[in-house]
This record gives sequence, structure tokens and C-alpha cells, in this order.
Amino acid sequence: MNAGGRVASGTSQILRRARIASEVAERLILDQLGRDLLACHLCNPPDGSRSAMVPGLQCVNRSPTSRDQAELPRVSRPGHTAGHAGKPRFRVFIPLVVGCAFFMQGLDSTMLAVAIPDMARSLGENPLRLNLVIAIYLLSLAVFIPVSGWIADRFGTRDVFCAALAIFATGSLLCGLSTSLSMMLVMRVLQGFGGAMMTPVGRLILLRSFSRSELVSAMNWMTIPAMVGPTVGPIVGGFLTTYFSWRAIFYLNLPIGILGMGLSLWLIDDFRAPSSTRFDLGGFFIAGLGLALLELAIENVGRPMIPEPLGETFFIAAVAILMLYGWHARRREDPILDLRLFGIRTFRIGTVSGSICRMGLDATPFLLPLLFQVGFGLNPLRSGLLTVSSSFGAMLVRALSSPLLRFFGFRRLLAGNACLAAAVTAGCGLLRPDTPVWLIVVVVLLSGSIRSIQYLALNTISYADVPAPVLSKSTSVGGVAQQLARGFGIAVGAALLAAIAGPRVPAIGDFRLAFFLIALLPFVSGFGFLRLSPRDGAEVSGHRRTPARSV
Repeated sequence: MNAGGRVASGTSQILRRARIASEVAERLILDQLGRDLLACHLCNPPDGSRSAMVPGLQCVNRSPTSRDQAELPRVSRPGHTAGHAGKPRFRVFIPLVVGCAFFMQGLDSTMLAVAIPDMARSLGENPLRLNLVIAIYLLSLAVFIPVSGWIADRFGTRDVFCAALAIFATGSLLCGLSTSLSMMLVMRVLQGFGGAMMTPVGRLILLRSFSRSELVSAMNWMTIPAMVGPTVGPIVGGFLTTYFSWRAIFYLNLPIGILGMGLSLWLIDDFRAPSSTRFDLGGFFIAGLGLALLELAIENVGRPMIPEPLGETFFIAAVAILMLYGWHARRREDPILDLRLFGIRTFRIGTVSGSICRMGLDATPFLLPLLFQVGFGLNPLRSGLLTVSSSFGAMLVRALSSPLLRFFGFRRLLAGNACLAAAVTAGCGLLRPDTPVWLIVVVVLLSGSIRSIQYLALNTISYADVPAPVLSKSTSVGGVAQQLARGFGIAVGAALLAAIAGPRVPAIGDFRLAFFLIALLPFVSGFGFLRLSPRDGAEVSGHRRTPARSV
């Protein structure tokens, strides 16, 4: 047996003597602990012999320096990378680079919403038809997100992420150069394909680049750009449209994309699955069609583009096609969306209960600007300045997220924070035109802080117990769930407000009732989070206030 094999065998023996179960020993921290214990055992064996098991092992009686640690060989198992070995000082920038992708995606649609009238005049189209520019992008996301995991495994996470940034930036440039609505829609499909690769693969990069104990901090840094983008989008979009042109909105993505590609090539390790699975072409077509119809039906509620009866037909057809996909997925070993992942409790609760919670959290930023502009009569600039305070809340609470998770654990933090989110959402409905500005800012800031903590915890717990070989599949399924939850949140908010107000312009009382009803979504999700075990995700959160798990 060679030296590497003897090391692996010795590691297994040491961990077995310590009564650590083999499935637990696969975790990265305990795997490293096993190698450390083996080194101590070989250098100071009970019988006084030296390095008998592994020839060539050099033992010295001193503590390893940082330079020694850097020179130790890193073990990379299939399905997992041991972290960024080349530039450890700059690993903190990896979440920010990934966050750039989330920032661009969040900025894009919200900037466009305020530029639609100018775009319609420039292209000679009815403003209502310009809603297709936003809808077609979201449809493209829904269709292509499921294949992101397979493509990342096949071609490598770093290469796919860089290619996604390039495609998104190129699509943005071509959108800015469009001279007709049809050209714009084709370019938006291309841009959506890049966006569908960016966010799931970006999340996969974080899961591959950081150990579980570092994951909360990494996700924390990534969450901030993801929240800031949609919040500042209307302000940036209004400024660029007013003082430059609506085309500048698309050109803005070009330097961000180029910077992201350069930093990705420098900082991010590439990971490629040892052997990629066979592509599920049939599943891709079935799931893509079902998700596209569902996304279109959802978008039609918030932004009417087709007759309402046709939208309802699309919704029914989407449900039937997705049920067909469920039957298809059960018959395949490697489906494009692996529904067996819902057998993992933390992934199931983080995705299903998390989606219900996200619907309420994402409906609030949609309703608040409408309340300020339609209910209070504020202009778009003042409304944007009030809503941007939620971004400051997300940034201010960043330092508290990790300590809160360590103290409360995922179960108590998610359930308790869901109740707080419900209370603050209901509190938004109590705002009136004569409410002091400082109080409005405080309520919006609290809303942003609570959303930031909840998103961080949801993004982390969902992948806390997912085995390394199926991480890419889990980010695809999670990406689809998040995209649908975001769309459903806006659709539910719009539908409730329309149903309450009827044919008249919504009044303040209508907004109040809508906020109260929306607040039920995060409140109900709290009961789902209570199904977590107090020790679920303890390795990630650092929560140690429960008895140790028996092994």
C-alpha cells in the first residue's frame, strides 16, 4: 500500500477508535481532525516507535507555523473542494464577487420598471407591451435555472460563472443597442440565460469554497449586494433615464460584468465533477415548459399582458405539466431537478417553509413604493429615498447575524424572526401620510434588517446537510424555488390589492388590509421552521447550547 493509502487507512482507524461514525467522519472538519490525530499518533506512538506506518513522515518537536500550514498538502474529495488554497488572504472577496451577480440581477429588473415609458416612446411601442421586456427575462430564468447545476458539474463552476457573467453583460449591451421590441426580447432571452447560470452557480461556488463553519459569514457578505440591488434600482434607473438615456441602464452592467469576470478568474477555484451525469433532455423540456407557463401566469397577475382567463388556463396547464415532471423524475436516476433532495429535512424545510416566508418578505418591497406614491401622493424620488433605508438596515445588521445564529440556532432564529417579519409587515399597514418621516424610516429599516437576517438563515440552513456530491443539484432546485417564491410574492401582493380596491384607485385603507393579509405568510411559515431540530445546522451556525449528538 502506498503512503497516501496508509494515511487514509490510519485516519479511518484513529476516527474509529474515537467512536466517530463513518458518515460523520466524511465532514471536512472531522476529516482534517483525523489527519491531525494520525500525525500526532505517528510522531508519538504508545510503543515509542517512530513513523512506522508511513515511510517518509518527518516528525519535529515544534508547533507548526503558518508557513508550514500553507505548505501542507490539501485533500480534495470528489464533490468538495478544500477551500481556496492559492490566495487565502483574498478569500473574503469571493462572496462579494458572487454578490455582484446577485446585485446586477436585482438591479436590472427594478431599474427597467421606471424606464418603461421612455423605452416605449423610443421604440414606438405601447407602454403596456413593454412589460414583455421584464416578463421574457423572468421566463428565461425559469426555463434555464434547472440546467445550471448540470452545466456547472460538466464544465466547472468558475468557468461557467465567468461565462454567465459574460453572457449577461453581452446580452445587456445588445439590449442597449436594440432598435425594436422584437430585437430587445431576443436579447433579453440571452440575458436571462446568463442570469439563470449566475445565481445558482454563484451560490454553489460559496458552498464549494468555504467550510461549513465559514458558510454563515460568506453568505452574509453575499446577501448584502443581493438586497441592495433591488432597493436602489428604482433610484439609479430614474437617474440614468432622466439625465442620460434608458440605454444607459443596460450599459451599466458591462463594467460590473467585466470586473466580476476578472476577479472570478483570479480568486475562485474551479471545480468540476469527476464524472457528470447524463443530461436529462426530456426532463428539461417538461420542467422548462411547466415553469415557463407558471412564471407567465404569475407575472400576468402583477403585470397584465394577456387576458385573465388565458392566464388562469396557463396556471392550470403549468400545474398539470409539473405533475407530469414529478412522475418523470421518479423514474430517472439523474433527473434535471432532483426532487429526492426534499427527503433531507433541513433542505425541505428551508425550501418549502422558506418559500412561504419569502413570498411575504418579497411582497413588502413591492407594496411599499405603491403605498408611498399612490396612497401618500409622494413623487418617485421621495418614495425611493424612503424605501432605500431598507438597504441600510440590511448592512447595519450584518455584524449581528452570526452572533444571533450562534446564540439562538437556526430553529429559534428562523421561527422567531418570521414572527417579527409578520409584525413589521403589519406595521407597514399602519403608516399614514401624517406619520413622522423618522418613524417611517425606522419601520422600513427594521423591515430590511429582518429580511436580511431571514434570507441569510434560509440560504444557509437549506444547504447545511446536503451531501457534497449533490450540492449542484440542490442549488438548481433551490434557485427554482426562490425564483417562483419571488414571483408569487409580488403576484399575491398585487392580486390582494386589486381584489380589495376593486375598480377604484387603492386607498390607504386598502393598503392596510393588504399588508395585514401579507403578514400572515411569514407568520404561518414560522410553524414550519419549528419542525427543525434544535441541533440542525449547528456545525454551520456554531450553536452549542444543546446536548452533543450521539455518535
